[in-house]
Amino acid sequence: MSRTWTLFIIISLFPVFIFSQEQSNRLISKKDSLMPGMSTSIPFTLENNSDEAKTYDISITTSSSSINPILAKGEFQILPHETSVYLVPLRVGTETGQGIYSVIMNVTDRHNGISFTKNSKIIVSGHRNLLVTALNTPEFVRAGETIRASFLLKNNGNVTESIVLESKNAIVDNETSLVLEPNESKTITIHKVTNPELAQNEFQNLNLSVHSKGNPKENQDVYVSTQVISAKPSEKDIYHRLPVAFSLSFIGMQNMGVYNDGFQGEIYGKGALDKDNKNQIEFRAVTHNPVELNTFTQYEEYFVNYKRNNLSIHLGDKTYSSSYLTEFARYGRGAEIRYNFDKVSFGGFYNHPRFFRDIKDEFNFYSAFKIRKESEISVGYLYKTPRKEEIRYSEVRLDSNAHLPYAKGKFKVSNNITFSGELAYSTTQKTDGTAYLLQAEAVFKKLNGNFMYMKASPDFGGYFTNTNTFNGNISYNLTKKISFFANYMQDAKNFQRDTLLLAAPYRKYFQYGIQYKYIPSGFIILNNGYQTYKDRLEPKQFDYYERYFKVSINQQIGVFQVNVDGQFGKTDNYLTGFSGNSSFYSANLSFQKLRTSFNIFGSYAISSRYQLKNQRNIYYGARIFSRFSDKTSLSIFYQNNYMPEEYFKDRNLFELLFHQQLFPGNELDLSGRYSLQRGEIGDKDFIFSMRYTWRPNIPVQKTAEYISLSGNVGNLGIKKTEGIRLMLGSYLSITDKEGNYIFKNVIPGNYFLEIDRSTTEINDIPTQTFPAALSLINKENTFNFGLTTAANVQGHVKFLETGEKDQPDFDQIQSEKGKKKKESIIVEATNNDQTYRKICLIGENFDFTYLRPGDWTIKVYRNGLDKRYKISSDKFLFTLKPSETKKISINVVKQQIEIKYQKESLKVGYNEIKKKR
Repeated sequence: MSRTWTLFIIISLFPVFIFSQEQSNRLISKKDSLMPGMSTSIPFTLENNSDEAKTYDISITTSSSSINPILAKGEFQILPHETSVYLVPLRVGTETGQGIYSVIMNVTDRHNGISFTKNSKIIVSGHRNLLVTALNTPEFVRAGETIRASFLLKNNGNVTESIVLESKNAIVDNETSLVLEPNESKTITIHKVTNPELAQNEFQNLNLSVHSKGNPKENQDVYVSTQVISAKPSEKDIYHRLPVAFSLSFIGMQNMGVYNDGFQGEIYGKGALDKDNKNQIEFRAVTHNPVELNTFTQYEEYFVNYKRNNLSIHLGDKTYSSSYLTEFARYGRGAEIRYNFDKVSFGGFYNHPRFFRDIKDEFNFYSAFKIRKESEISVGYLYKTPRKEEIRYSEVRLDSNAHLPYAKGKFKVSNNITFSGELAYSTTQKTDGTAYLLQAEAVFKKLNGNFMYMKASPDFGGYFTNTNTFNGNISYNLTKKISFFANYMQDAKNFQRDTLLLAAPYRKYFQYGIQYKYIPSGFIILNNGYQTYKDRLEPKQFDYYERYFKVSINQQIGVFQVNVDGQFGKTDNYLTGFSGNSSFYSANLSFQKLRTSFNIFGSYAISSRYQLKNQRNIYYGARIFSRFSDKTSLSIFYQNNYMPEEYFKDRNLFELLFHQQLFPGNELDLSGRYSLQRGEIGDKDFIFSMRYTWRPNIPVQKTAEYISLSGNVGNLGIKKTEGIRLMLGSYLSITDKEGNYIFKNVIPGNYFLEIDRSTTEINDIPTQTFPAALSLINKENTFNFGLTTAANVQGHVKFLETGEKDQPDFDQIQSEKGKKKKESIIVEATNNDQTYRKICLIGENFDFTYLRPGDWTIKVYRNGLDKRYKISSDKFLFTLKPSETKKISINVVKQQIEIKYQKESLKVGYNEIKKKR
């Protein structure tokens, strides 16, 4: 199709007199803000001050080869004493860069040969236009292979771009920073190595992000998708299975100079009994501990949990709880049941405590009423029976059977405020008592707070007796960087804890402070307060009151996380009766490298908390955890000592843990520890353990029946269809003489049927797209396909000259743009199922090989081809036959330009009245 350029050229056949030196603003404006690819006309003023008419020969040149005059030569006649305007039509090429250019008019007097030149400046504006297009990506790859995707990146603007390439989930093969000149294009490739151990087929997305430096908001993301076919698919199962672990441990312990060892077994399972996950079960059985009970060993335990819809049942050992005031936590052996209706639930439990000798049995019944989604009221009744022995194990002992009715509730009064509380009453043959609990929580945008107050009377027979406590915290975010906080905590003094572990020290403290986040990776905390610590055990190791000021700095420096603390205080030691200063300095450094995490810590203390005034202590240690692979890990921990406030619990001095998965479902764990047992200050004990675990999945429900897949591979002109190996997941089958195949005992599901190309001829191609996606759900399934010989397409991109003399030829354009900007087009071959694309340079050959016979369409895209050229035919439709090589020719031709002259002259001037003014 010819593009017609209409040019208005003022010729001196009809004189145009201008009686002023001023020019029209409309003519001047045509030289400003020109865009690439547009056409314009530039005015030049010519004057004839002589007494005779003149004829000029005119030629036009420009300072850039991409800006071309549509009429490079011409003649112009002008009458005596006349001033006229000569318009020069120009075309600004699409590749013209931003800047200022010159248009030069060379004028020669035909009568006397005198020459002179006129120069006019034009301004080409900047135009930014980056284009990213996905070229090719594989539809399928096998697990372990590399996905490679290619993209076309082209600068369709006229500004040189500095470009940044990124990918969130793949590796960019090219340099991540590059420079693209106007009209330059580049093919970008990315790749990703797939996991060879992939258990099932999955789609994987690859992306390429492109943006100019300094313009990250103009980011362009292009995604491609490839389906990865598992090379080692996990064995699908026709049974629903329950995960169960069987463990056998050999444990040895040197305890206070006495060595004991033995075996301990464990069975643990948790999961659903049916494929719909309606019947949930959890069970555990741990045999007797052959050594002294320790935090790092397991105590014997037996229990089973069952849950279905609204019904929950527990049989065996657990920590039973009725309410916070009546029985907060009591480990024992018993049973519990709960059933939930729409808004009402009922339940109860029986418990025989194992580590609290004052209570023989306890029974609990309760009911909960849901008022709203997050508000409910519960009422219950707890019945305790004491042991009859005379031995006294606690400070407060039940004298007879105890009855404890209670009520508790939680009320969400608004989206930000929640109130909760409890009221309980106890009665025995000799005493009566009460207890209550109040709690409030508020969460706002800048303000958060939580407060709790509890009080129990001296004769209350619940978990707490003769005590009260108040805990609260509040924080306020002044800005994004500054926040204030305050905390108050007071432990309950008298509570009926289990005797399995020792009691933590009695604490009472108040602190307030400010946190300032000076940078995103660092903050500082300043806080002031007081604290009281009192040992509950005898003989007491500490009892003090302390006022202190503390500074904490947390900073991320590269891969290192650094924490530094300093605390300065004044201590009143009630145990020894003296007062003194207490200062603590600590530092913690952590980082990760080579799949290994490191944590190094240390502290130095000058304290008056314990037996000596200004007692000096140094604490230091480290922890290293390395995951050598998904199957192997090693952990090492060391700490030289602990503060006396922690002696109520078991403490590790040295620990070594090694884990190894021998093969799927079988694991080996080795551990060794030097530790301080609870209540001990200096005597160290050694514990080691070797544990073997087997994790079978026990079938509990049959969910499907085995199925089969059969079919025939038709011979459509190839040598043979015998001996072709087909793969269906982990199943294999080989065709017989007639091309028949069968897969037996296949688990229902979605599969990909693949052909082993090494068992066919190099040009044999299936009549359907492979790998073929199959959904196998019927008892017997059939899938037939044929093999034929692949076809090919060969082509040539040719440039045809149309004979226009005033326009530069194609070779000239190519040489002007340089090798990097060589003109190209995109050729796409597609049928109903497959699409292939190639970037083809003009003047070169291209081909598409290994195409399935049938109907194909070849489409041609300009890919930013210069607007002065067009593609004669951009679409080809044909049918490929087996073994056929189809040849096509793509012609690129120059656009024809038609110039029309306006016969009537255009007069521009001023009248005599304006001139006289």
